[in-house]
Amino acid sequence: MRLSLQAARGRFNLRLEDWGWKGPRLGNDRTSYVIGLFGSGRIYLNRLILQNLGARAKYFRDTIRIHPGPTSMIYSGHATIRYASRFQVLPAVTSYILEAVRLRFADLIFIYRHPLDSLLTNWIWWRTFLRSGNQVLGISEIYNNTDDFCADLDRNFSEFKLFAEGSPDFFQHAPGPRFLSLAEFVEETELHLQSATLALRFEDFRIDPAREFSKVMEVMSVEGDLSRFRHEFPAARLYRYREARDKVPQFKGFTEGLETETKRRIEAFGYALD
Repeated sequence: MRLSLQAARGRFNLRLEDWGWKGPRLGNDRTSYVIGLFGSGRIYLNRLILQNLGARAKYFRDTIRIHPGPTSMIYSGHATIRYASRFQVLPAVTSYILEAVRLRFADLIFIYRHPLDSLLTNWIWWRTFLRSGNQVLGISEIYNNTDDFCADLDRNFSEFKLFAEGSPDFFQHAPGPRFLSLAEFVEETELHLQSATLALRFEDFRIDPAREFSKVMEVMSVEGDLSRFRHEFPAARLYRYREARDKVPQFKGFTEGLETETKRRIEAFGYALD
């Protein structure tokens, strides 16, 4: 039996009461969730929000919290819809966000990037974190140039493959949940794209960041003067996976051997694989 919107909202409110205070609300604001899977440009978007959203930016928090109704809060974080993953909000929590979006008292802004670029970035992030506990923003923090990176990828390809396959063996010295495989990462991207109020490609910020950020302002119903828009272009190297394909035959073979469904999904996002 289908519930009316009012009945559904009431049932959802009962479930959400345990999550805490209702939060501040100005005008007709809705709670905003800025979501990105690992290595997809979320930190860059966070910075634009803090620099350019005016008074609403004071409600920004780099965490995820659930409210039983609309608020002016802006939450940012990593979250999955189907698969549990280390350092990402669990699907059980994400389901509350998606329900709030369906009931129109929250918006989900999803930022995504070419999955193969995310994969390479995430491999470097995790191997650095597991070895030293350090958190890096990108590949360029570790390697002086692409040749050095590709040489390391070639030398450590078996380790990279374990990571790409989501093997627990990659995390054998750090017990706990594993990270997403590439196939799961791509599927999660597809699910978020189906659920998001607004989807943003990280690569498009390199072309026209003001245009892309104007979409965020529109969803949040924030008026502003884009002539004063403050920004830097993304520092991350885009489409680095192409250079890796050219310089590391093992990586080229890996991309050519991806499952058909994974390839289909990536191409459906508007990305090439060659």
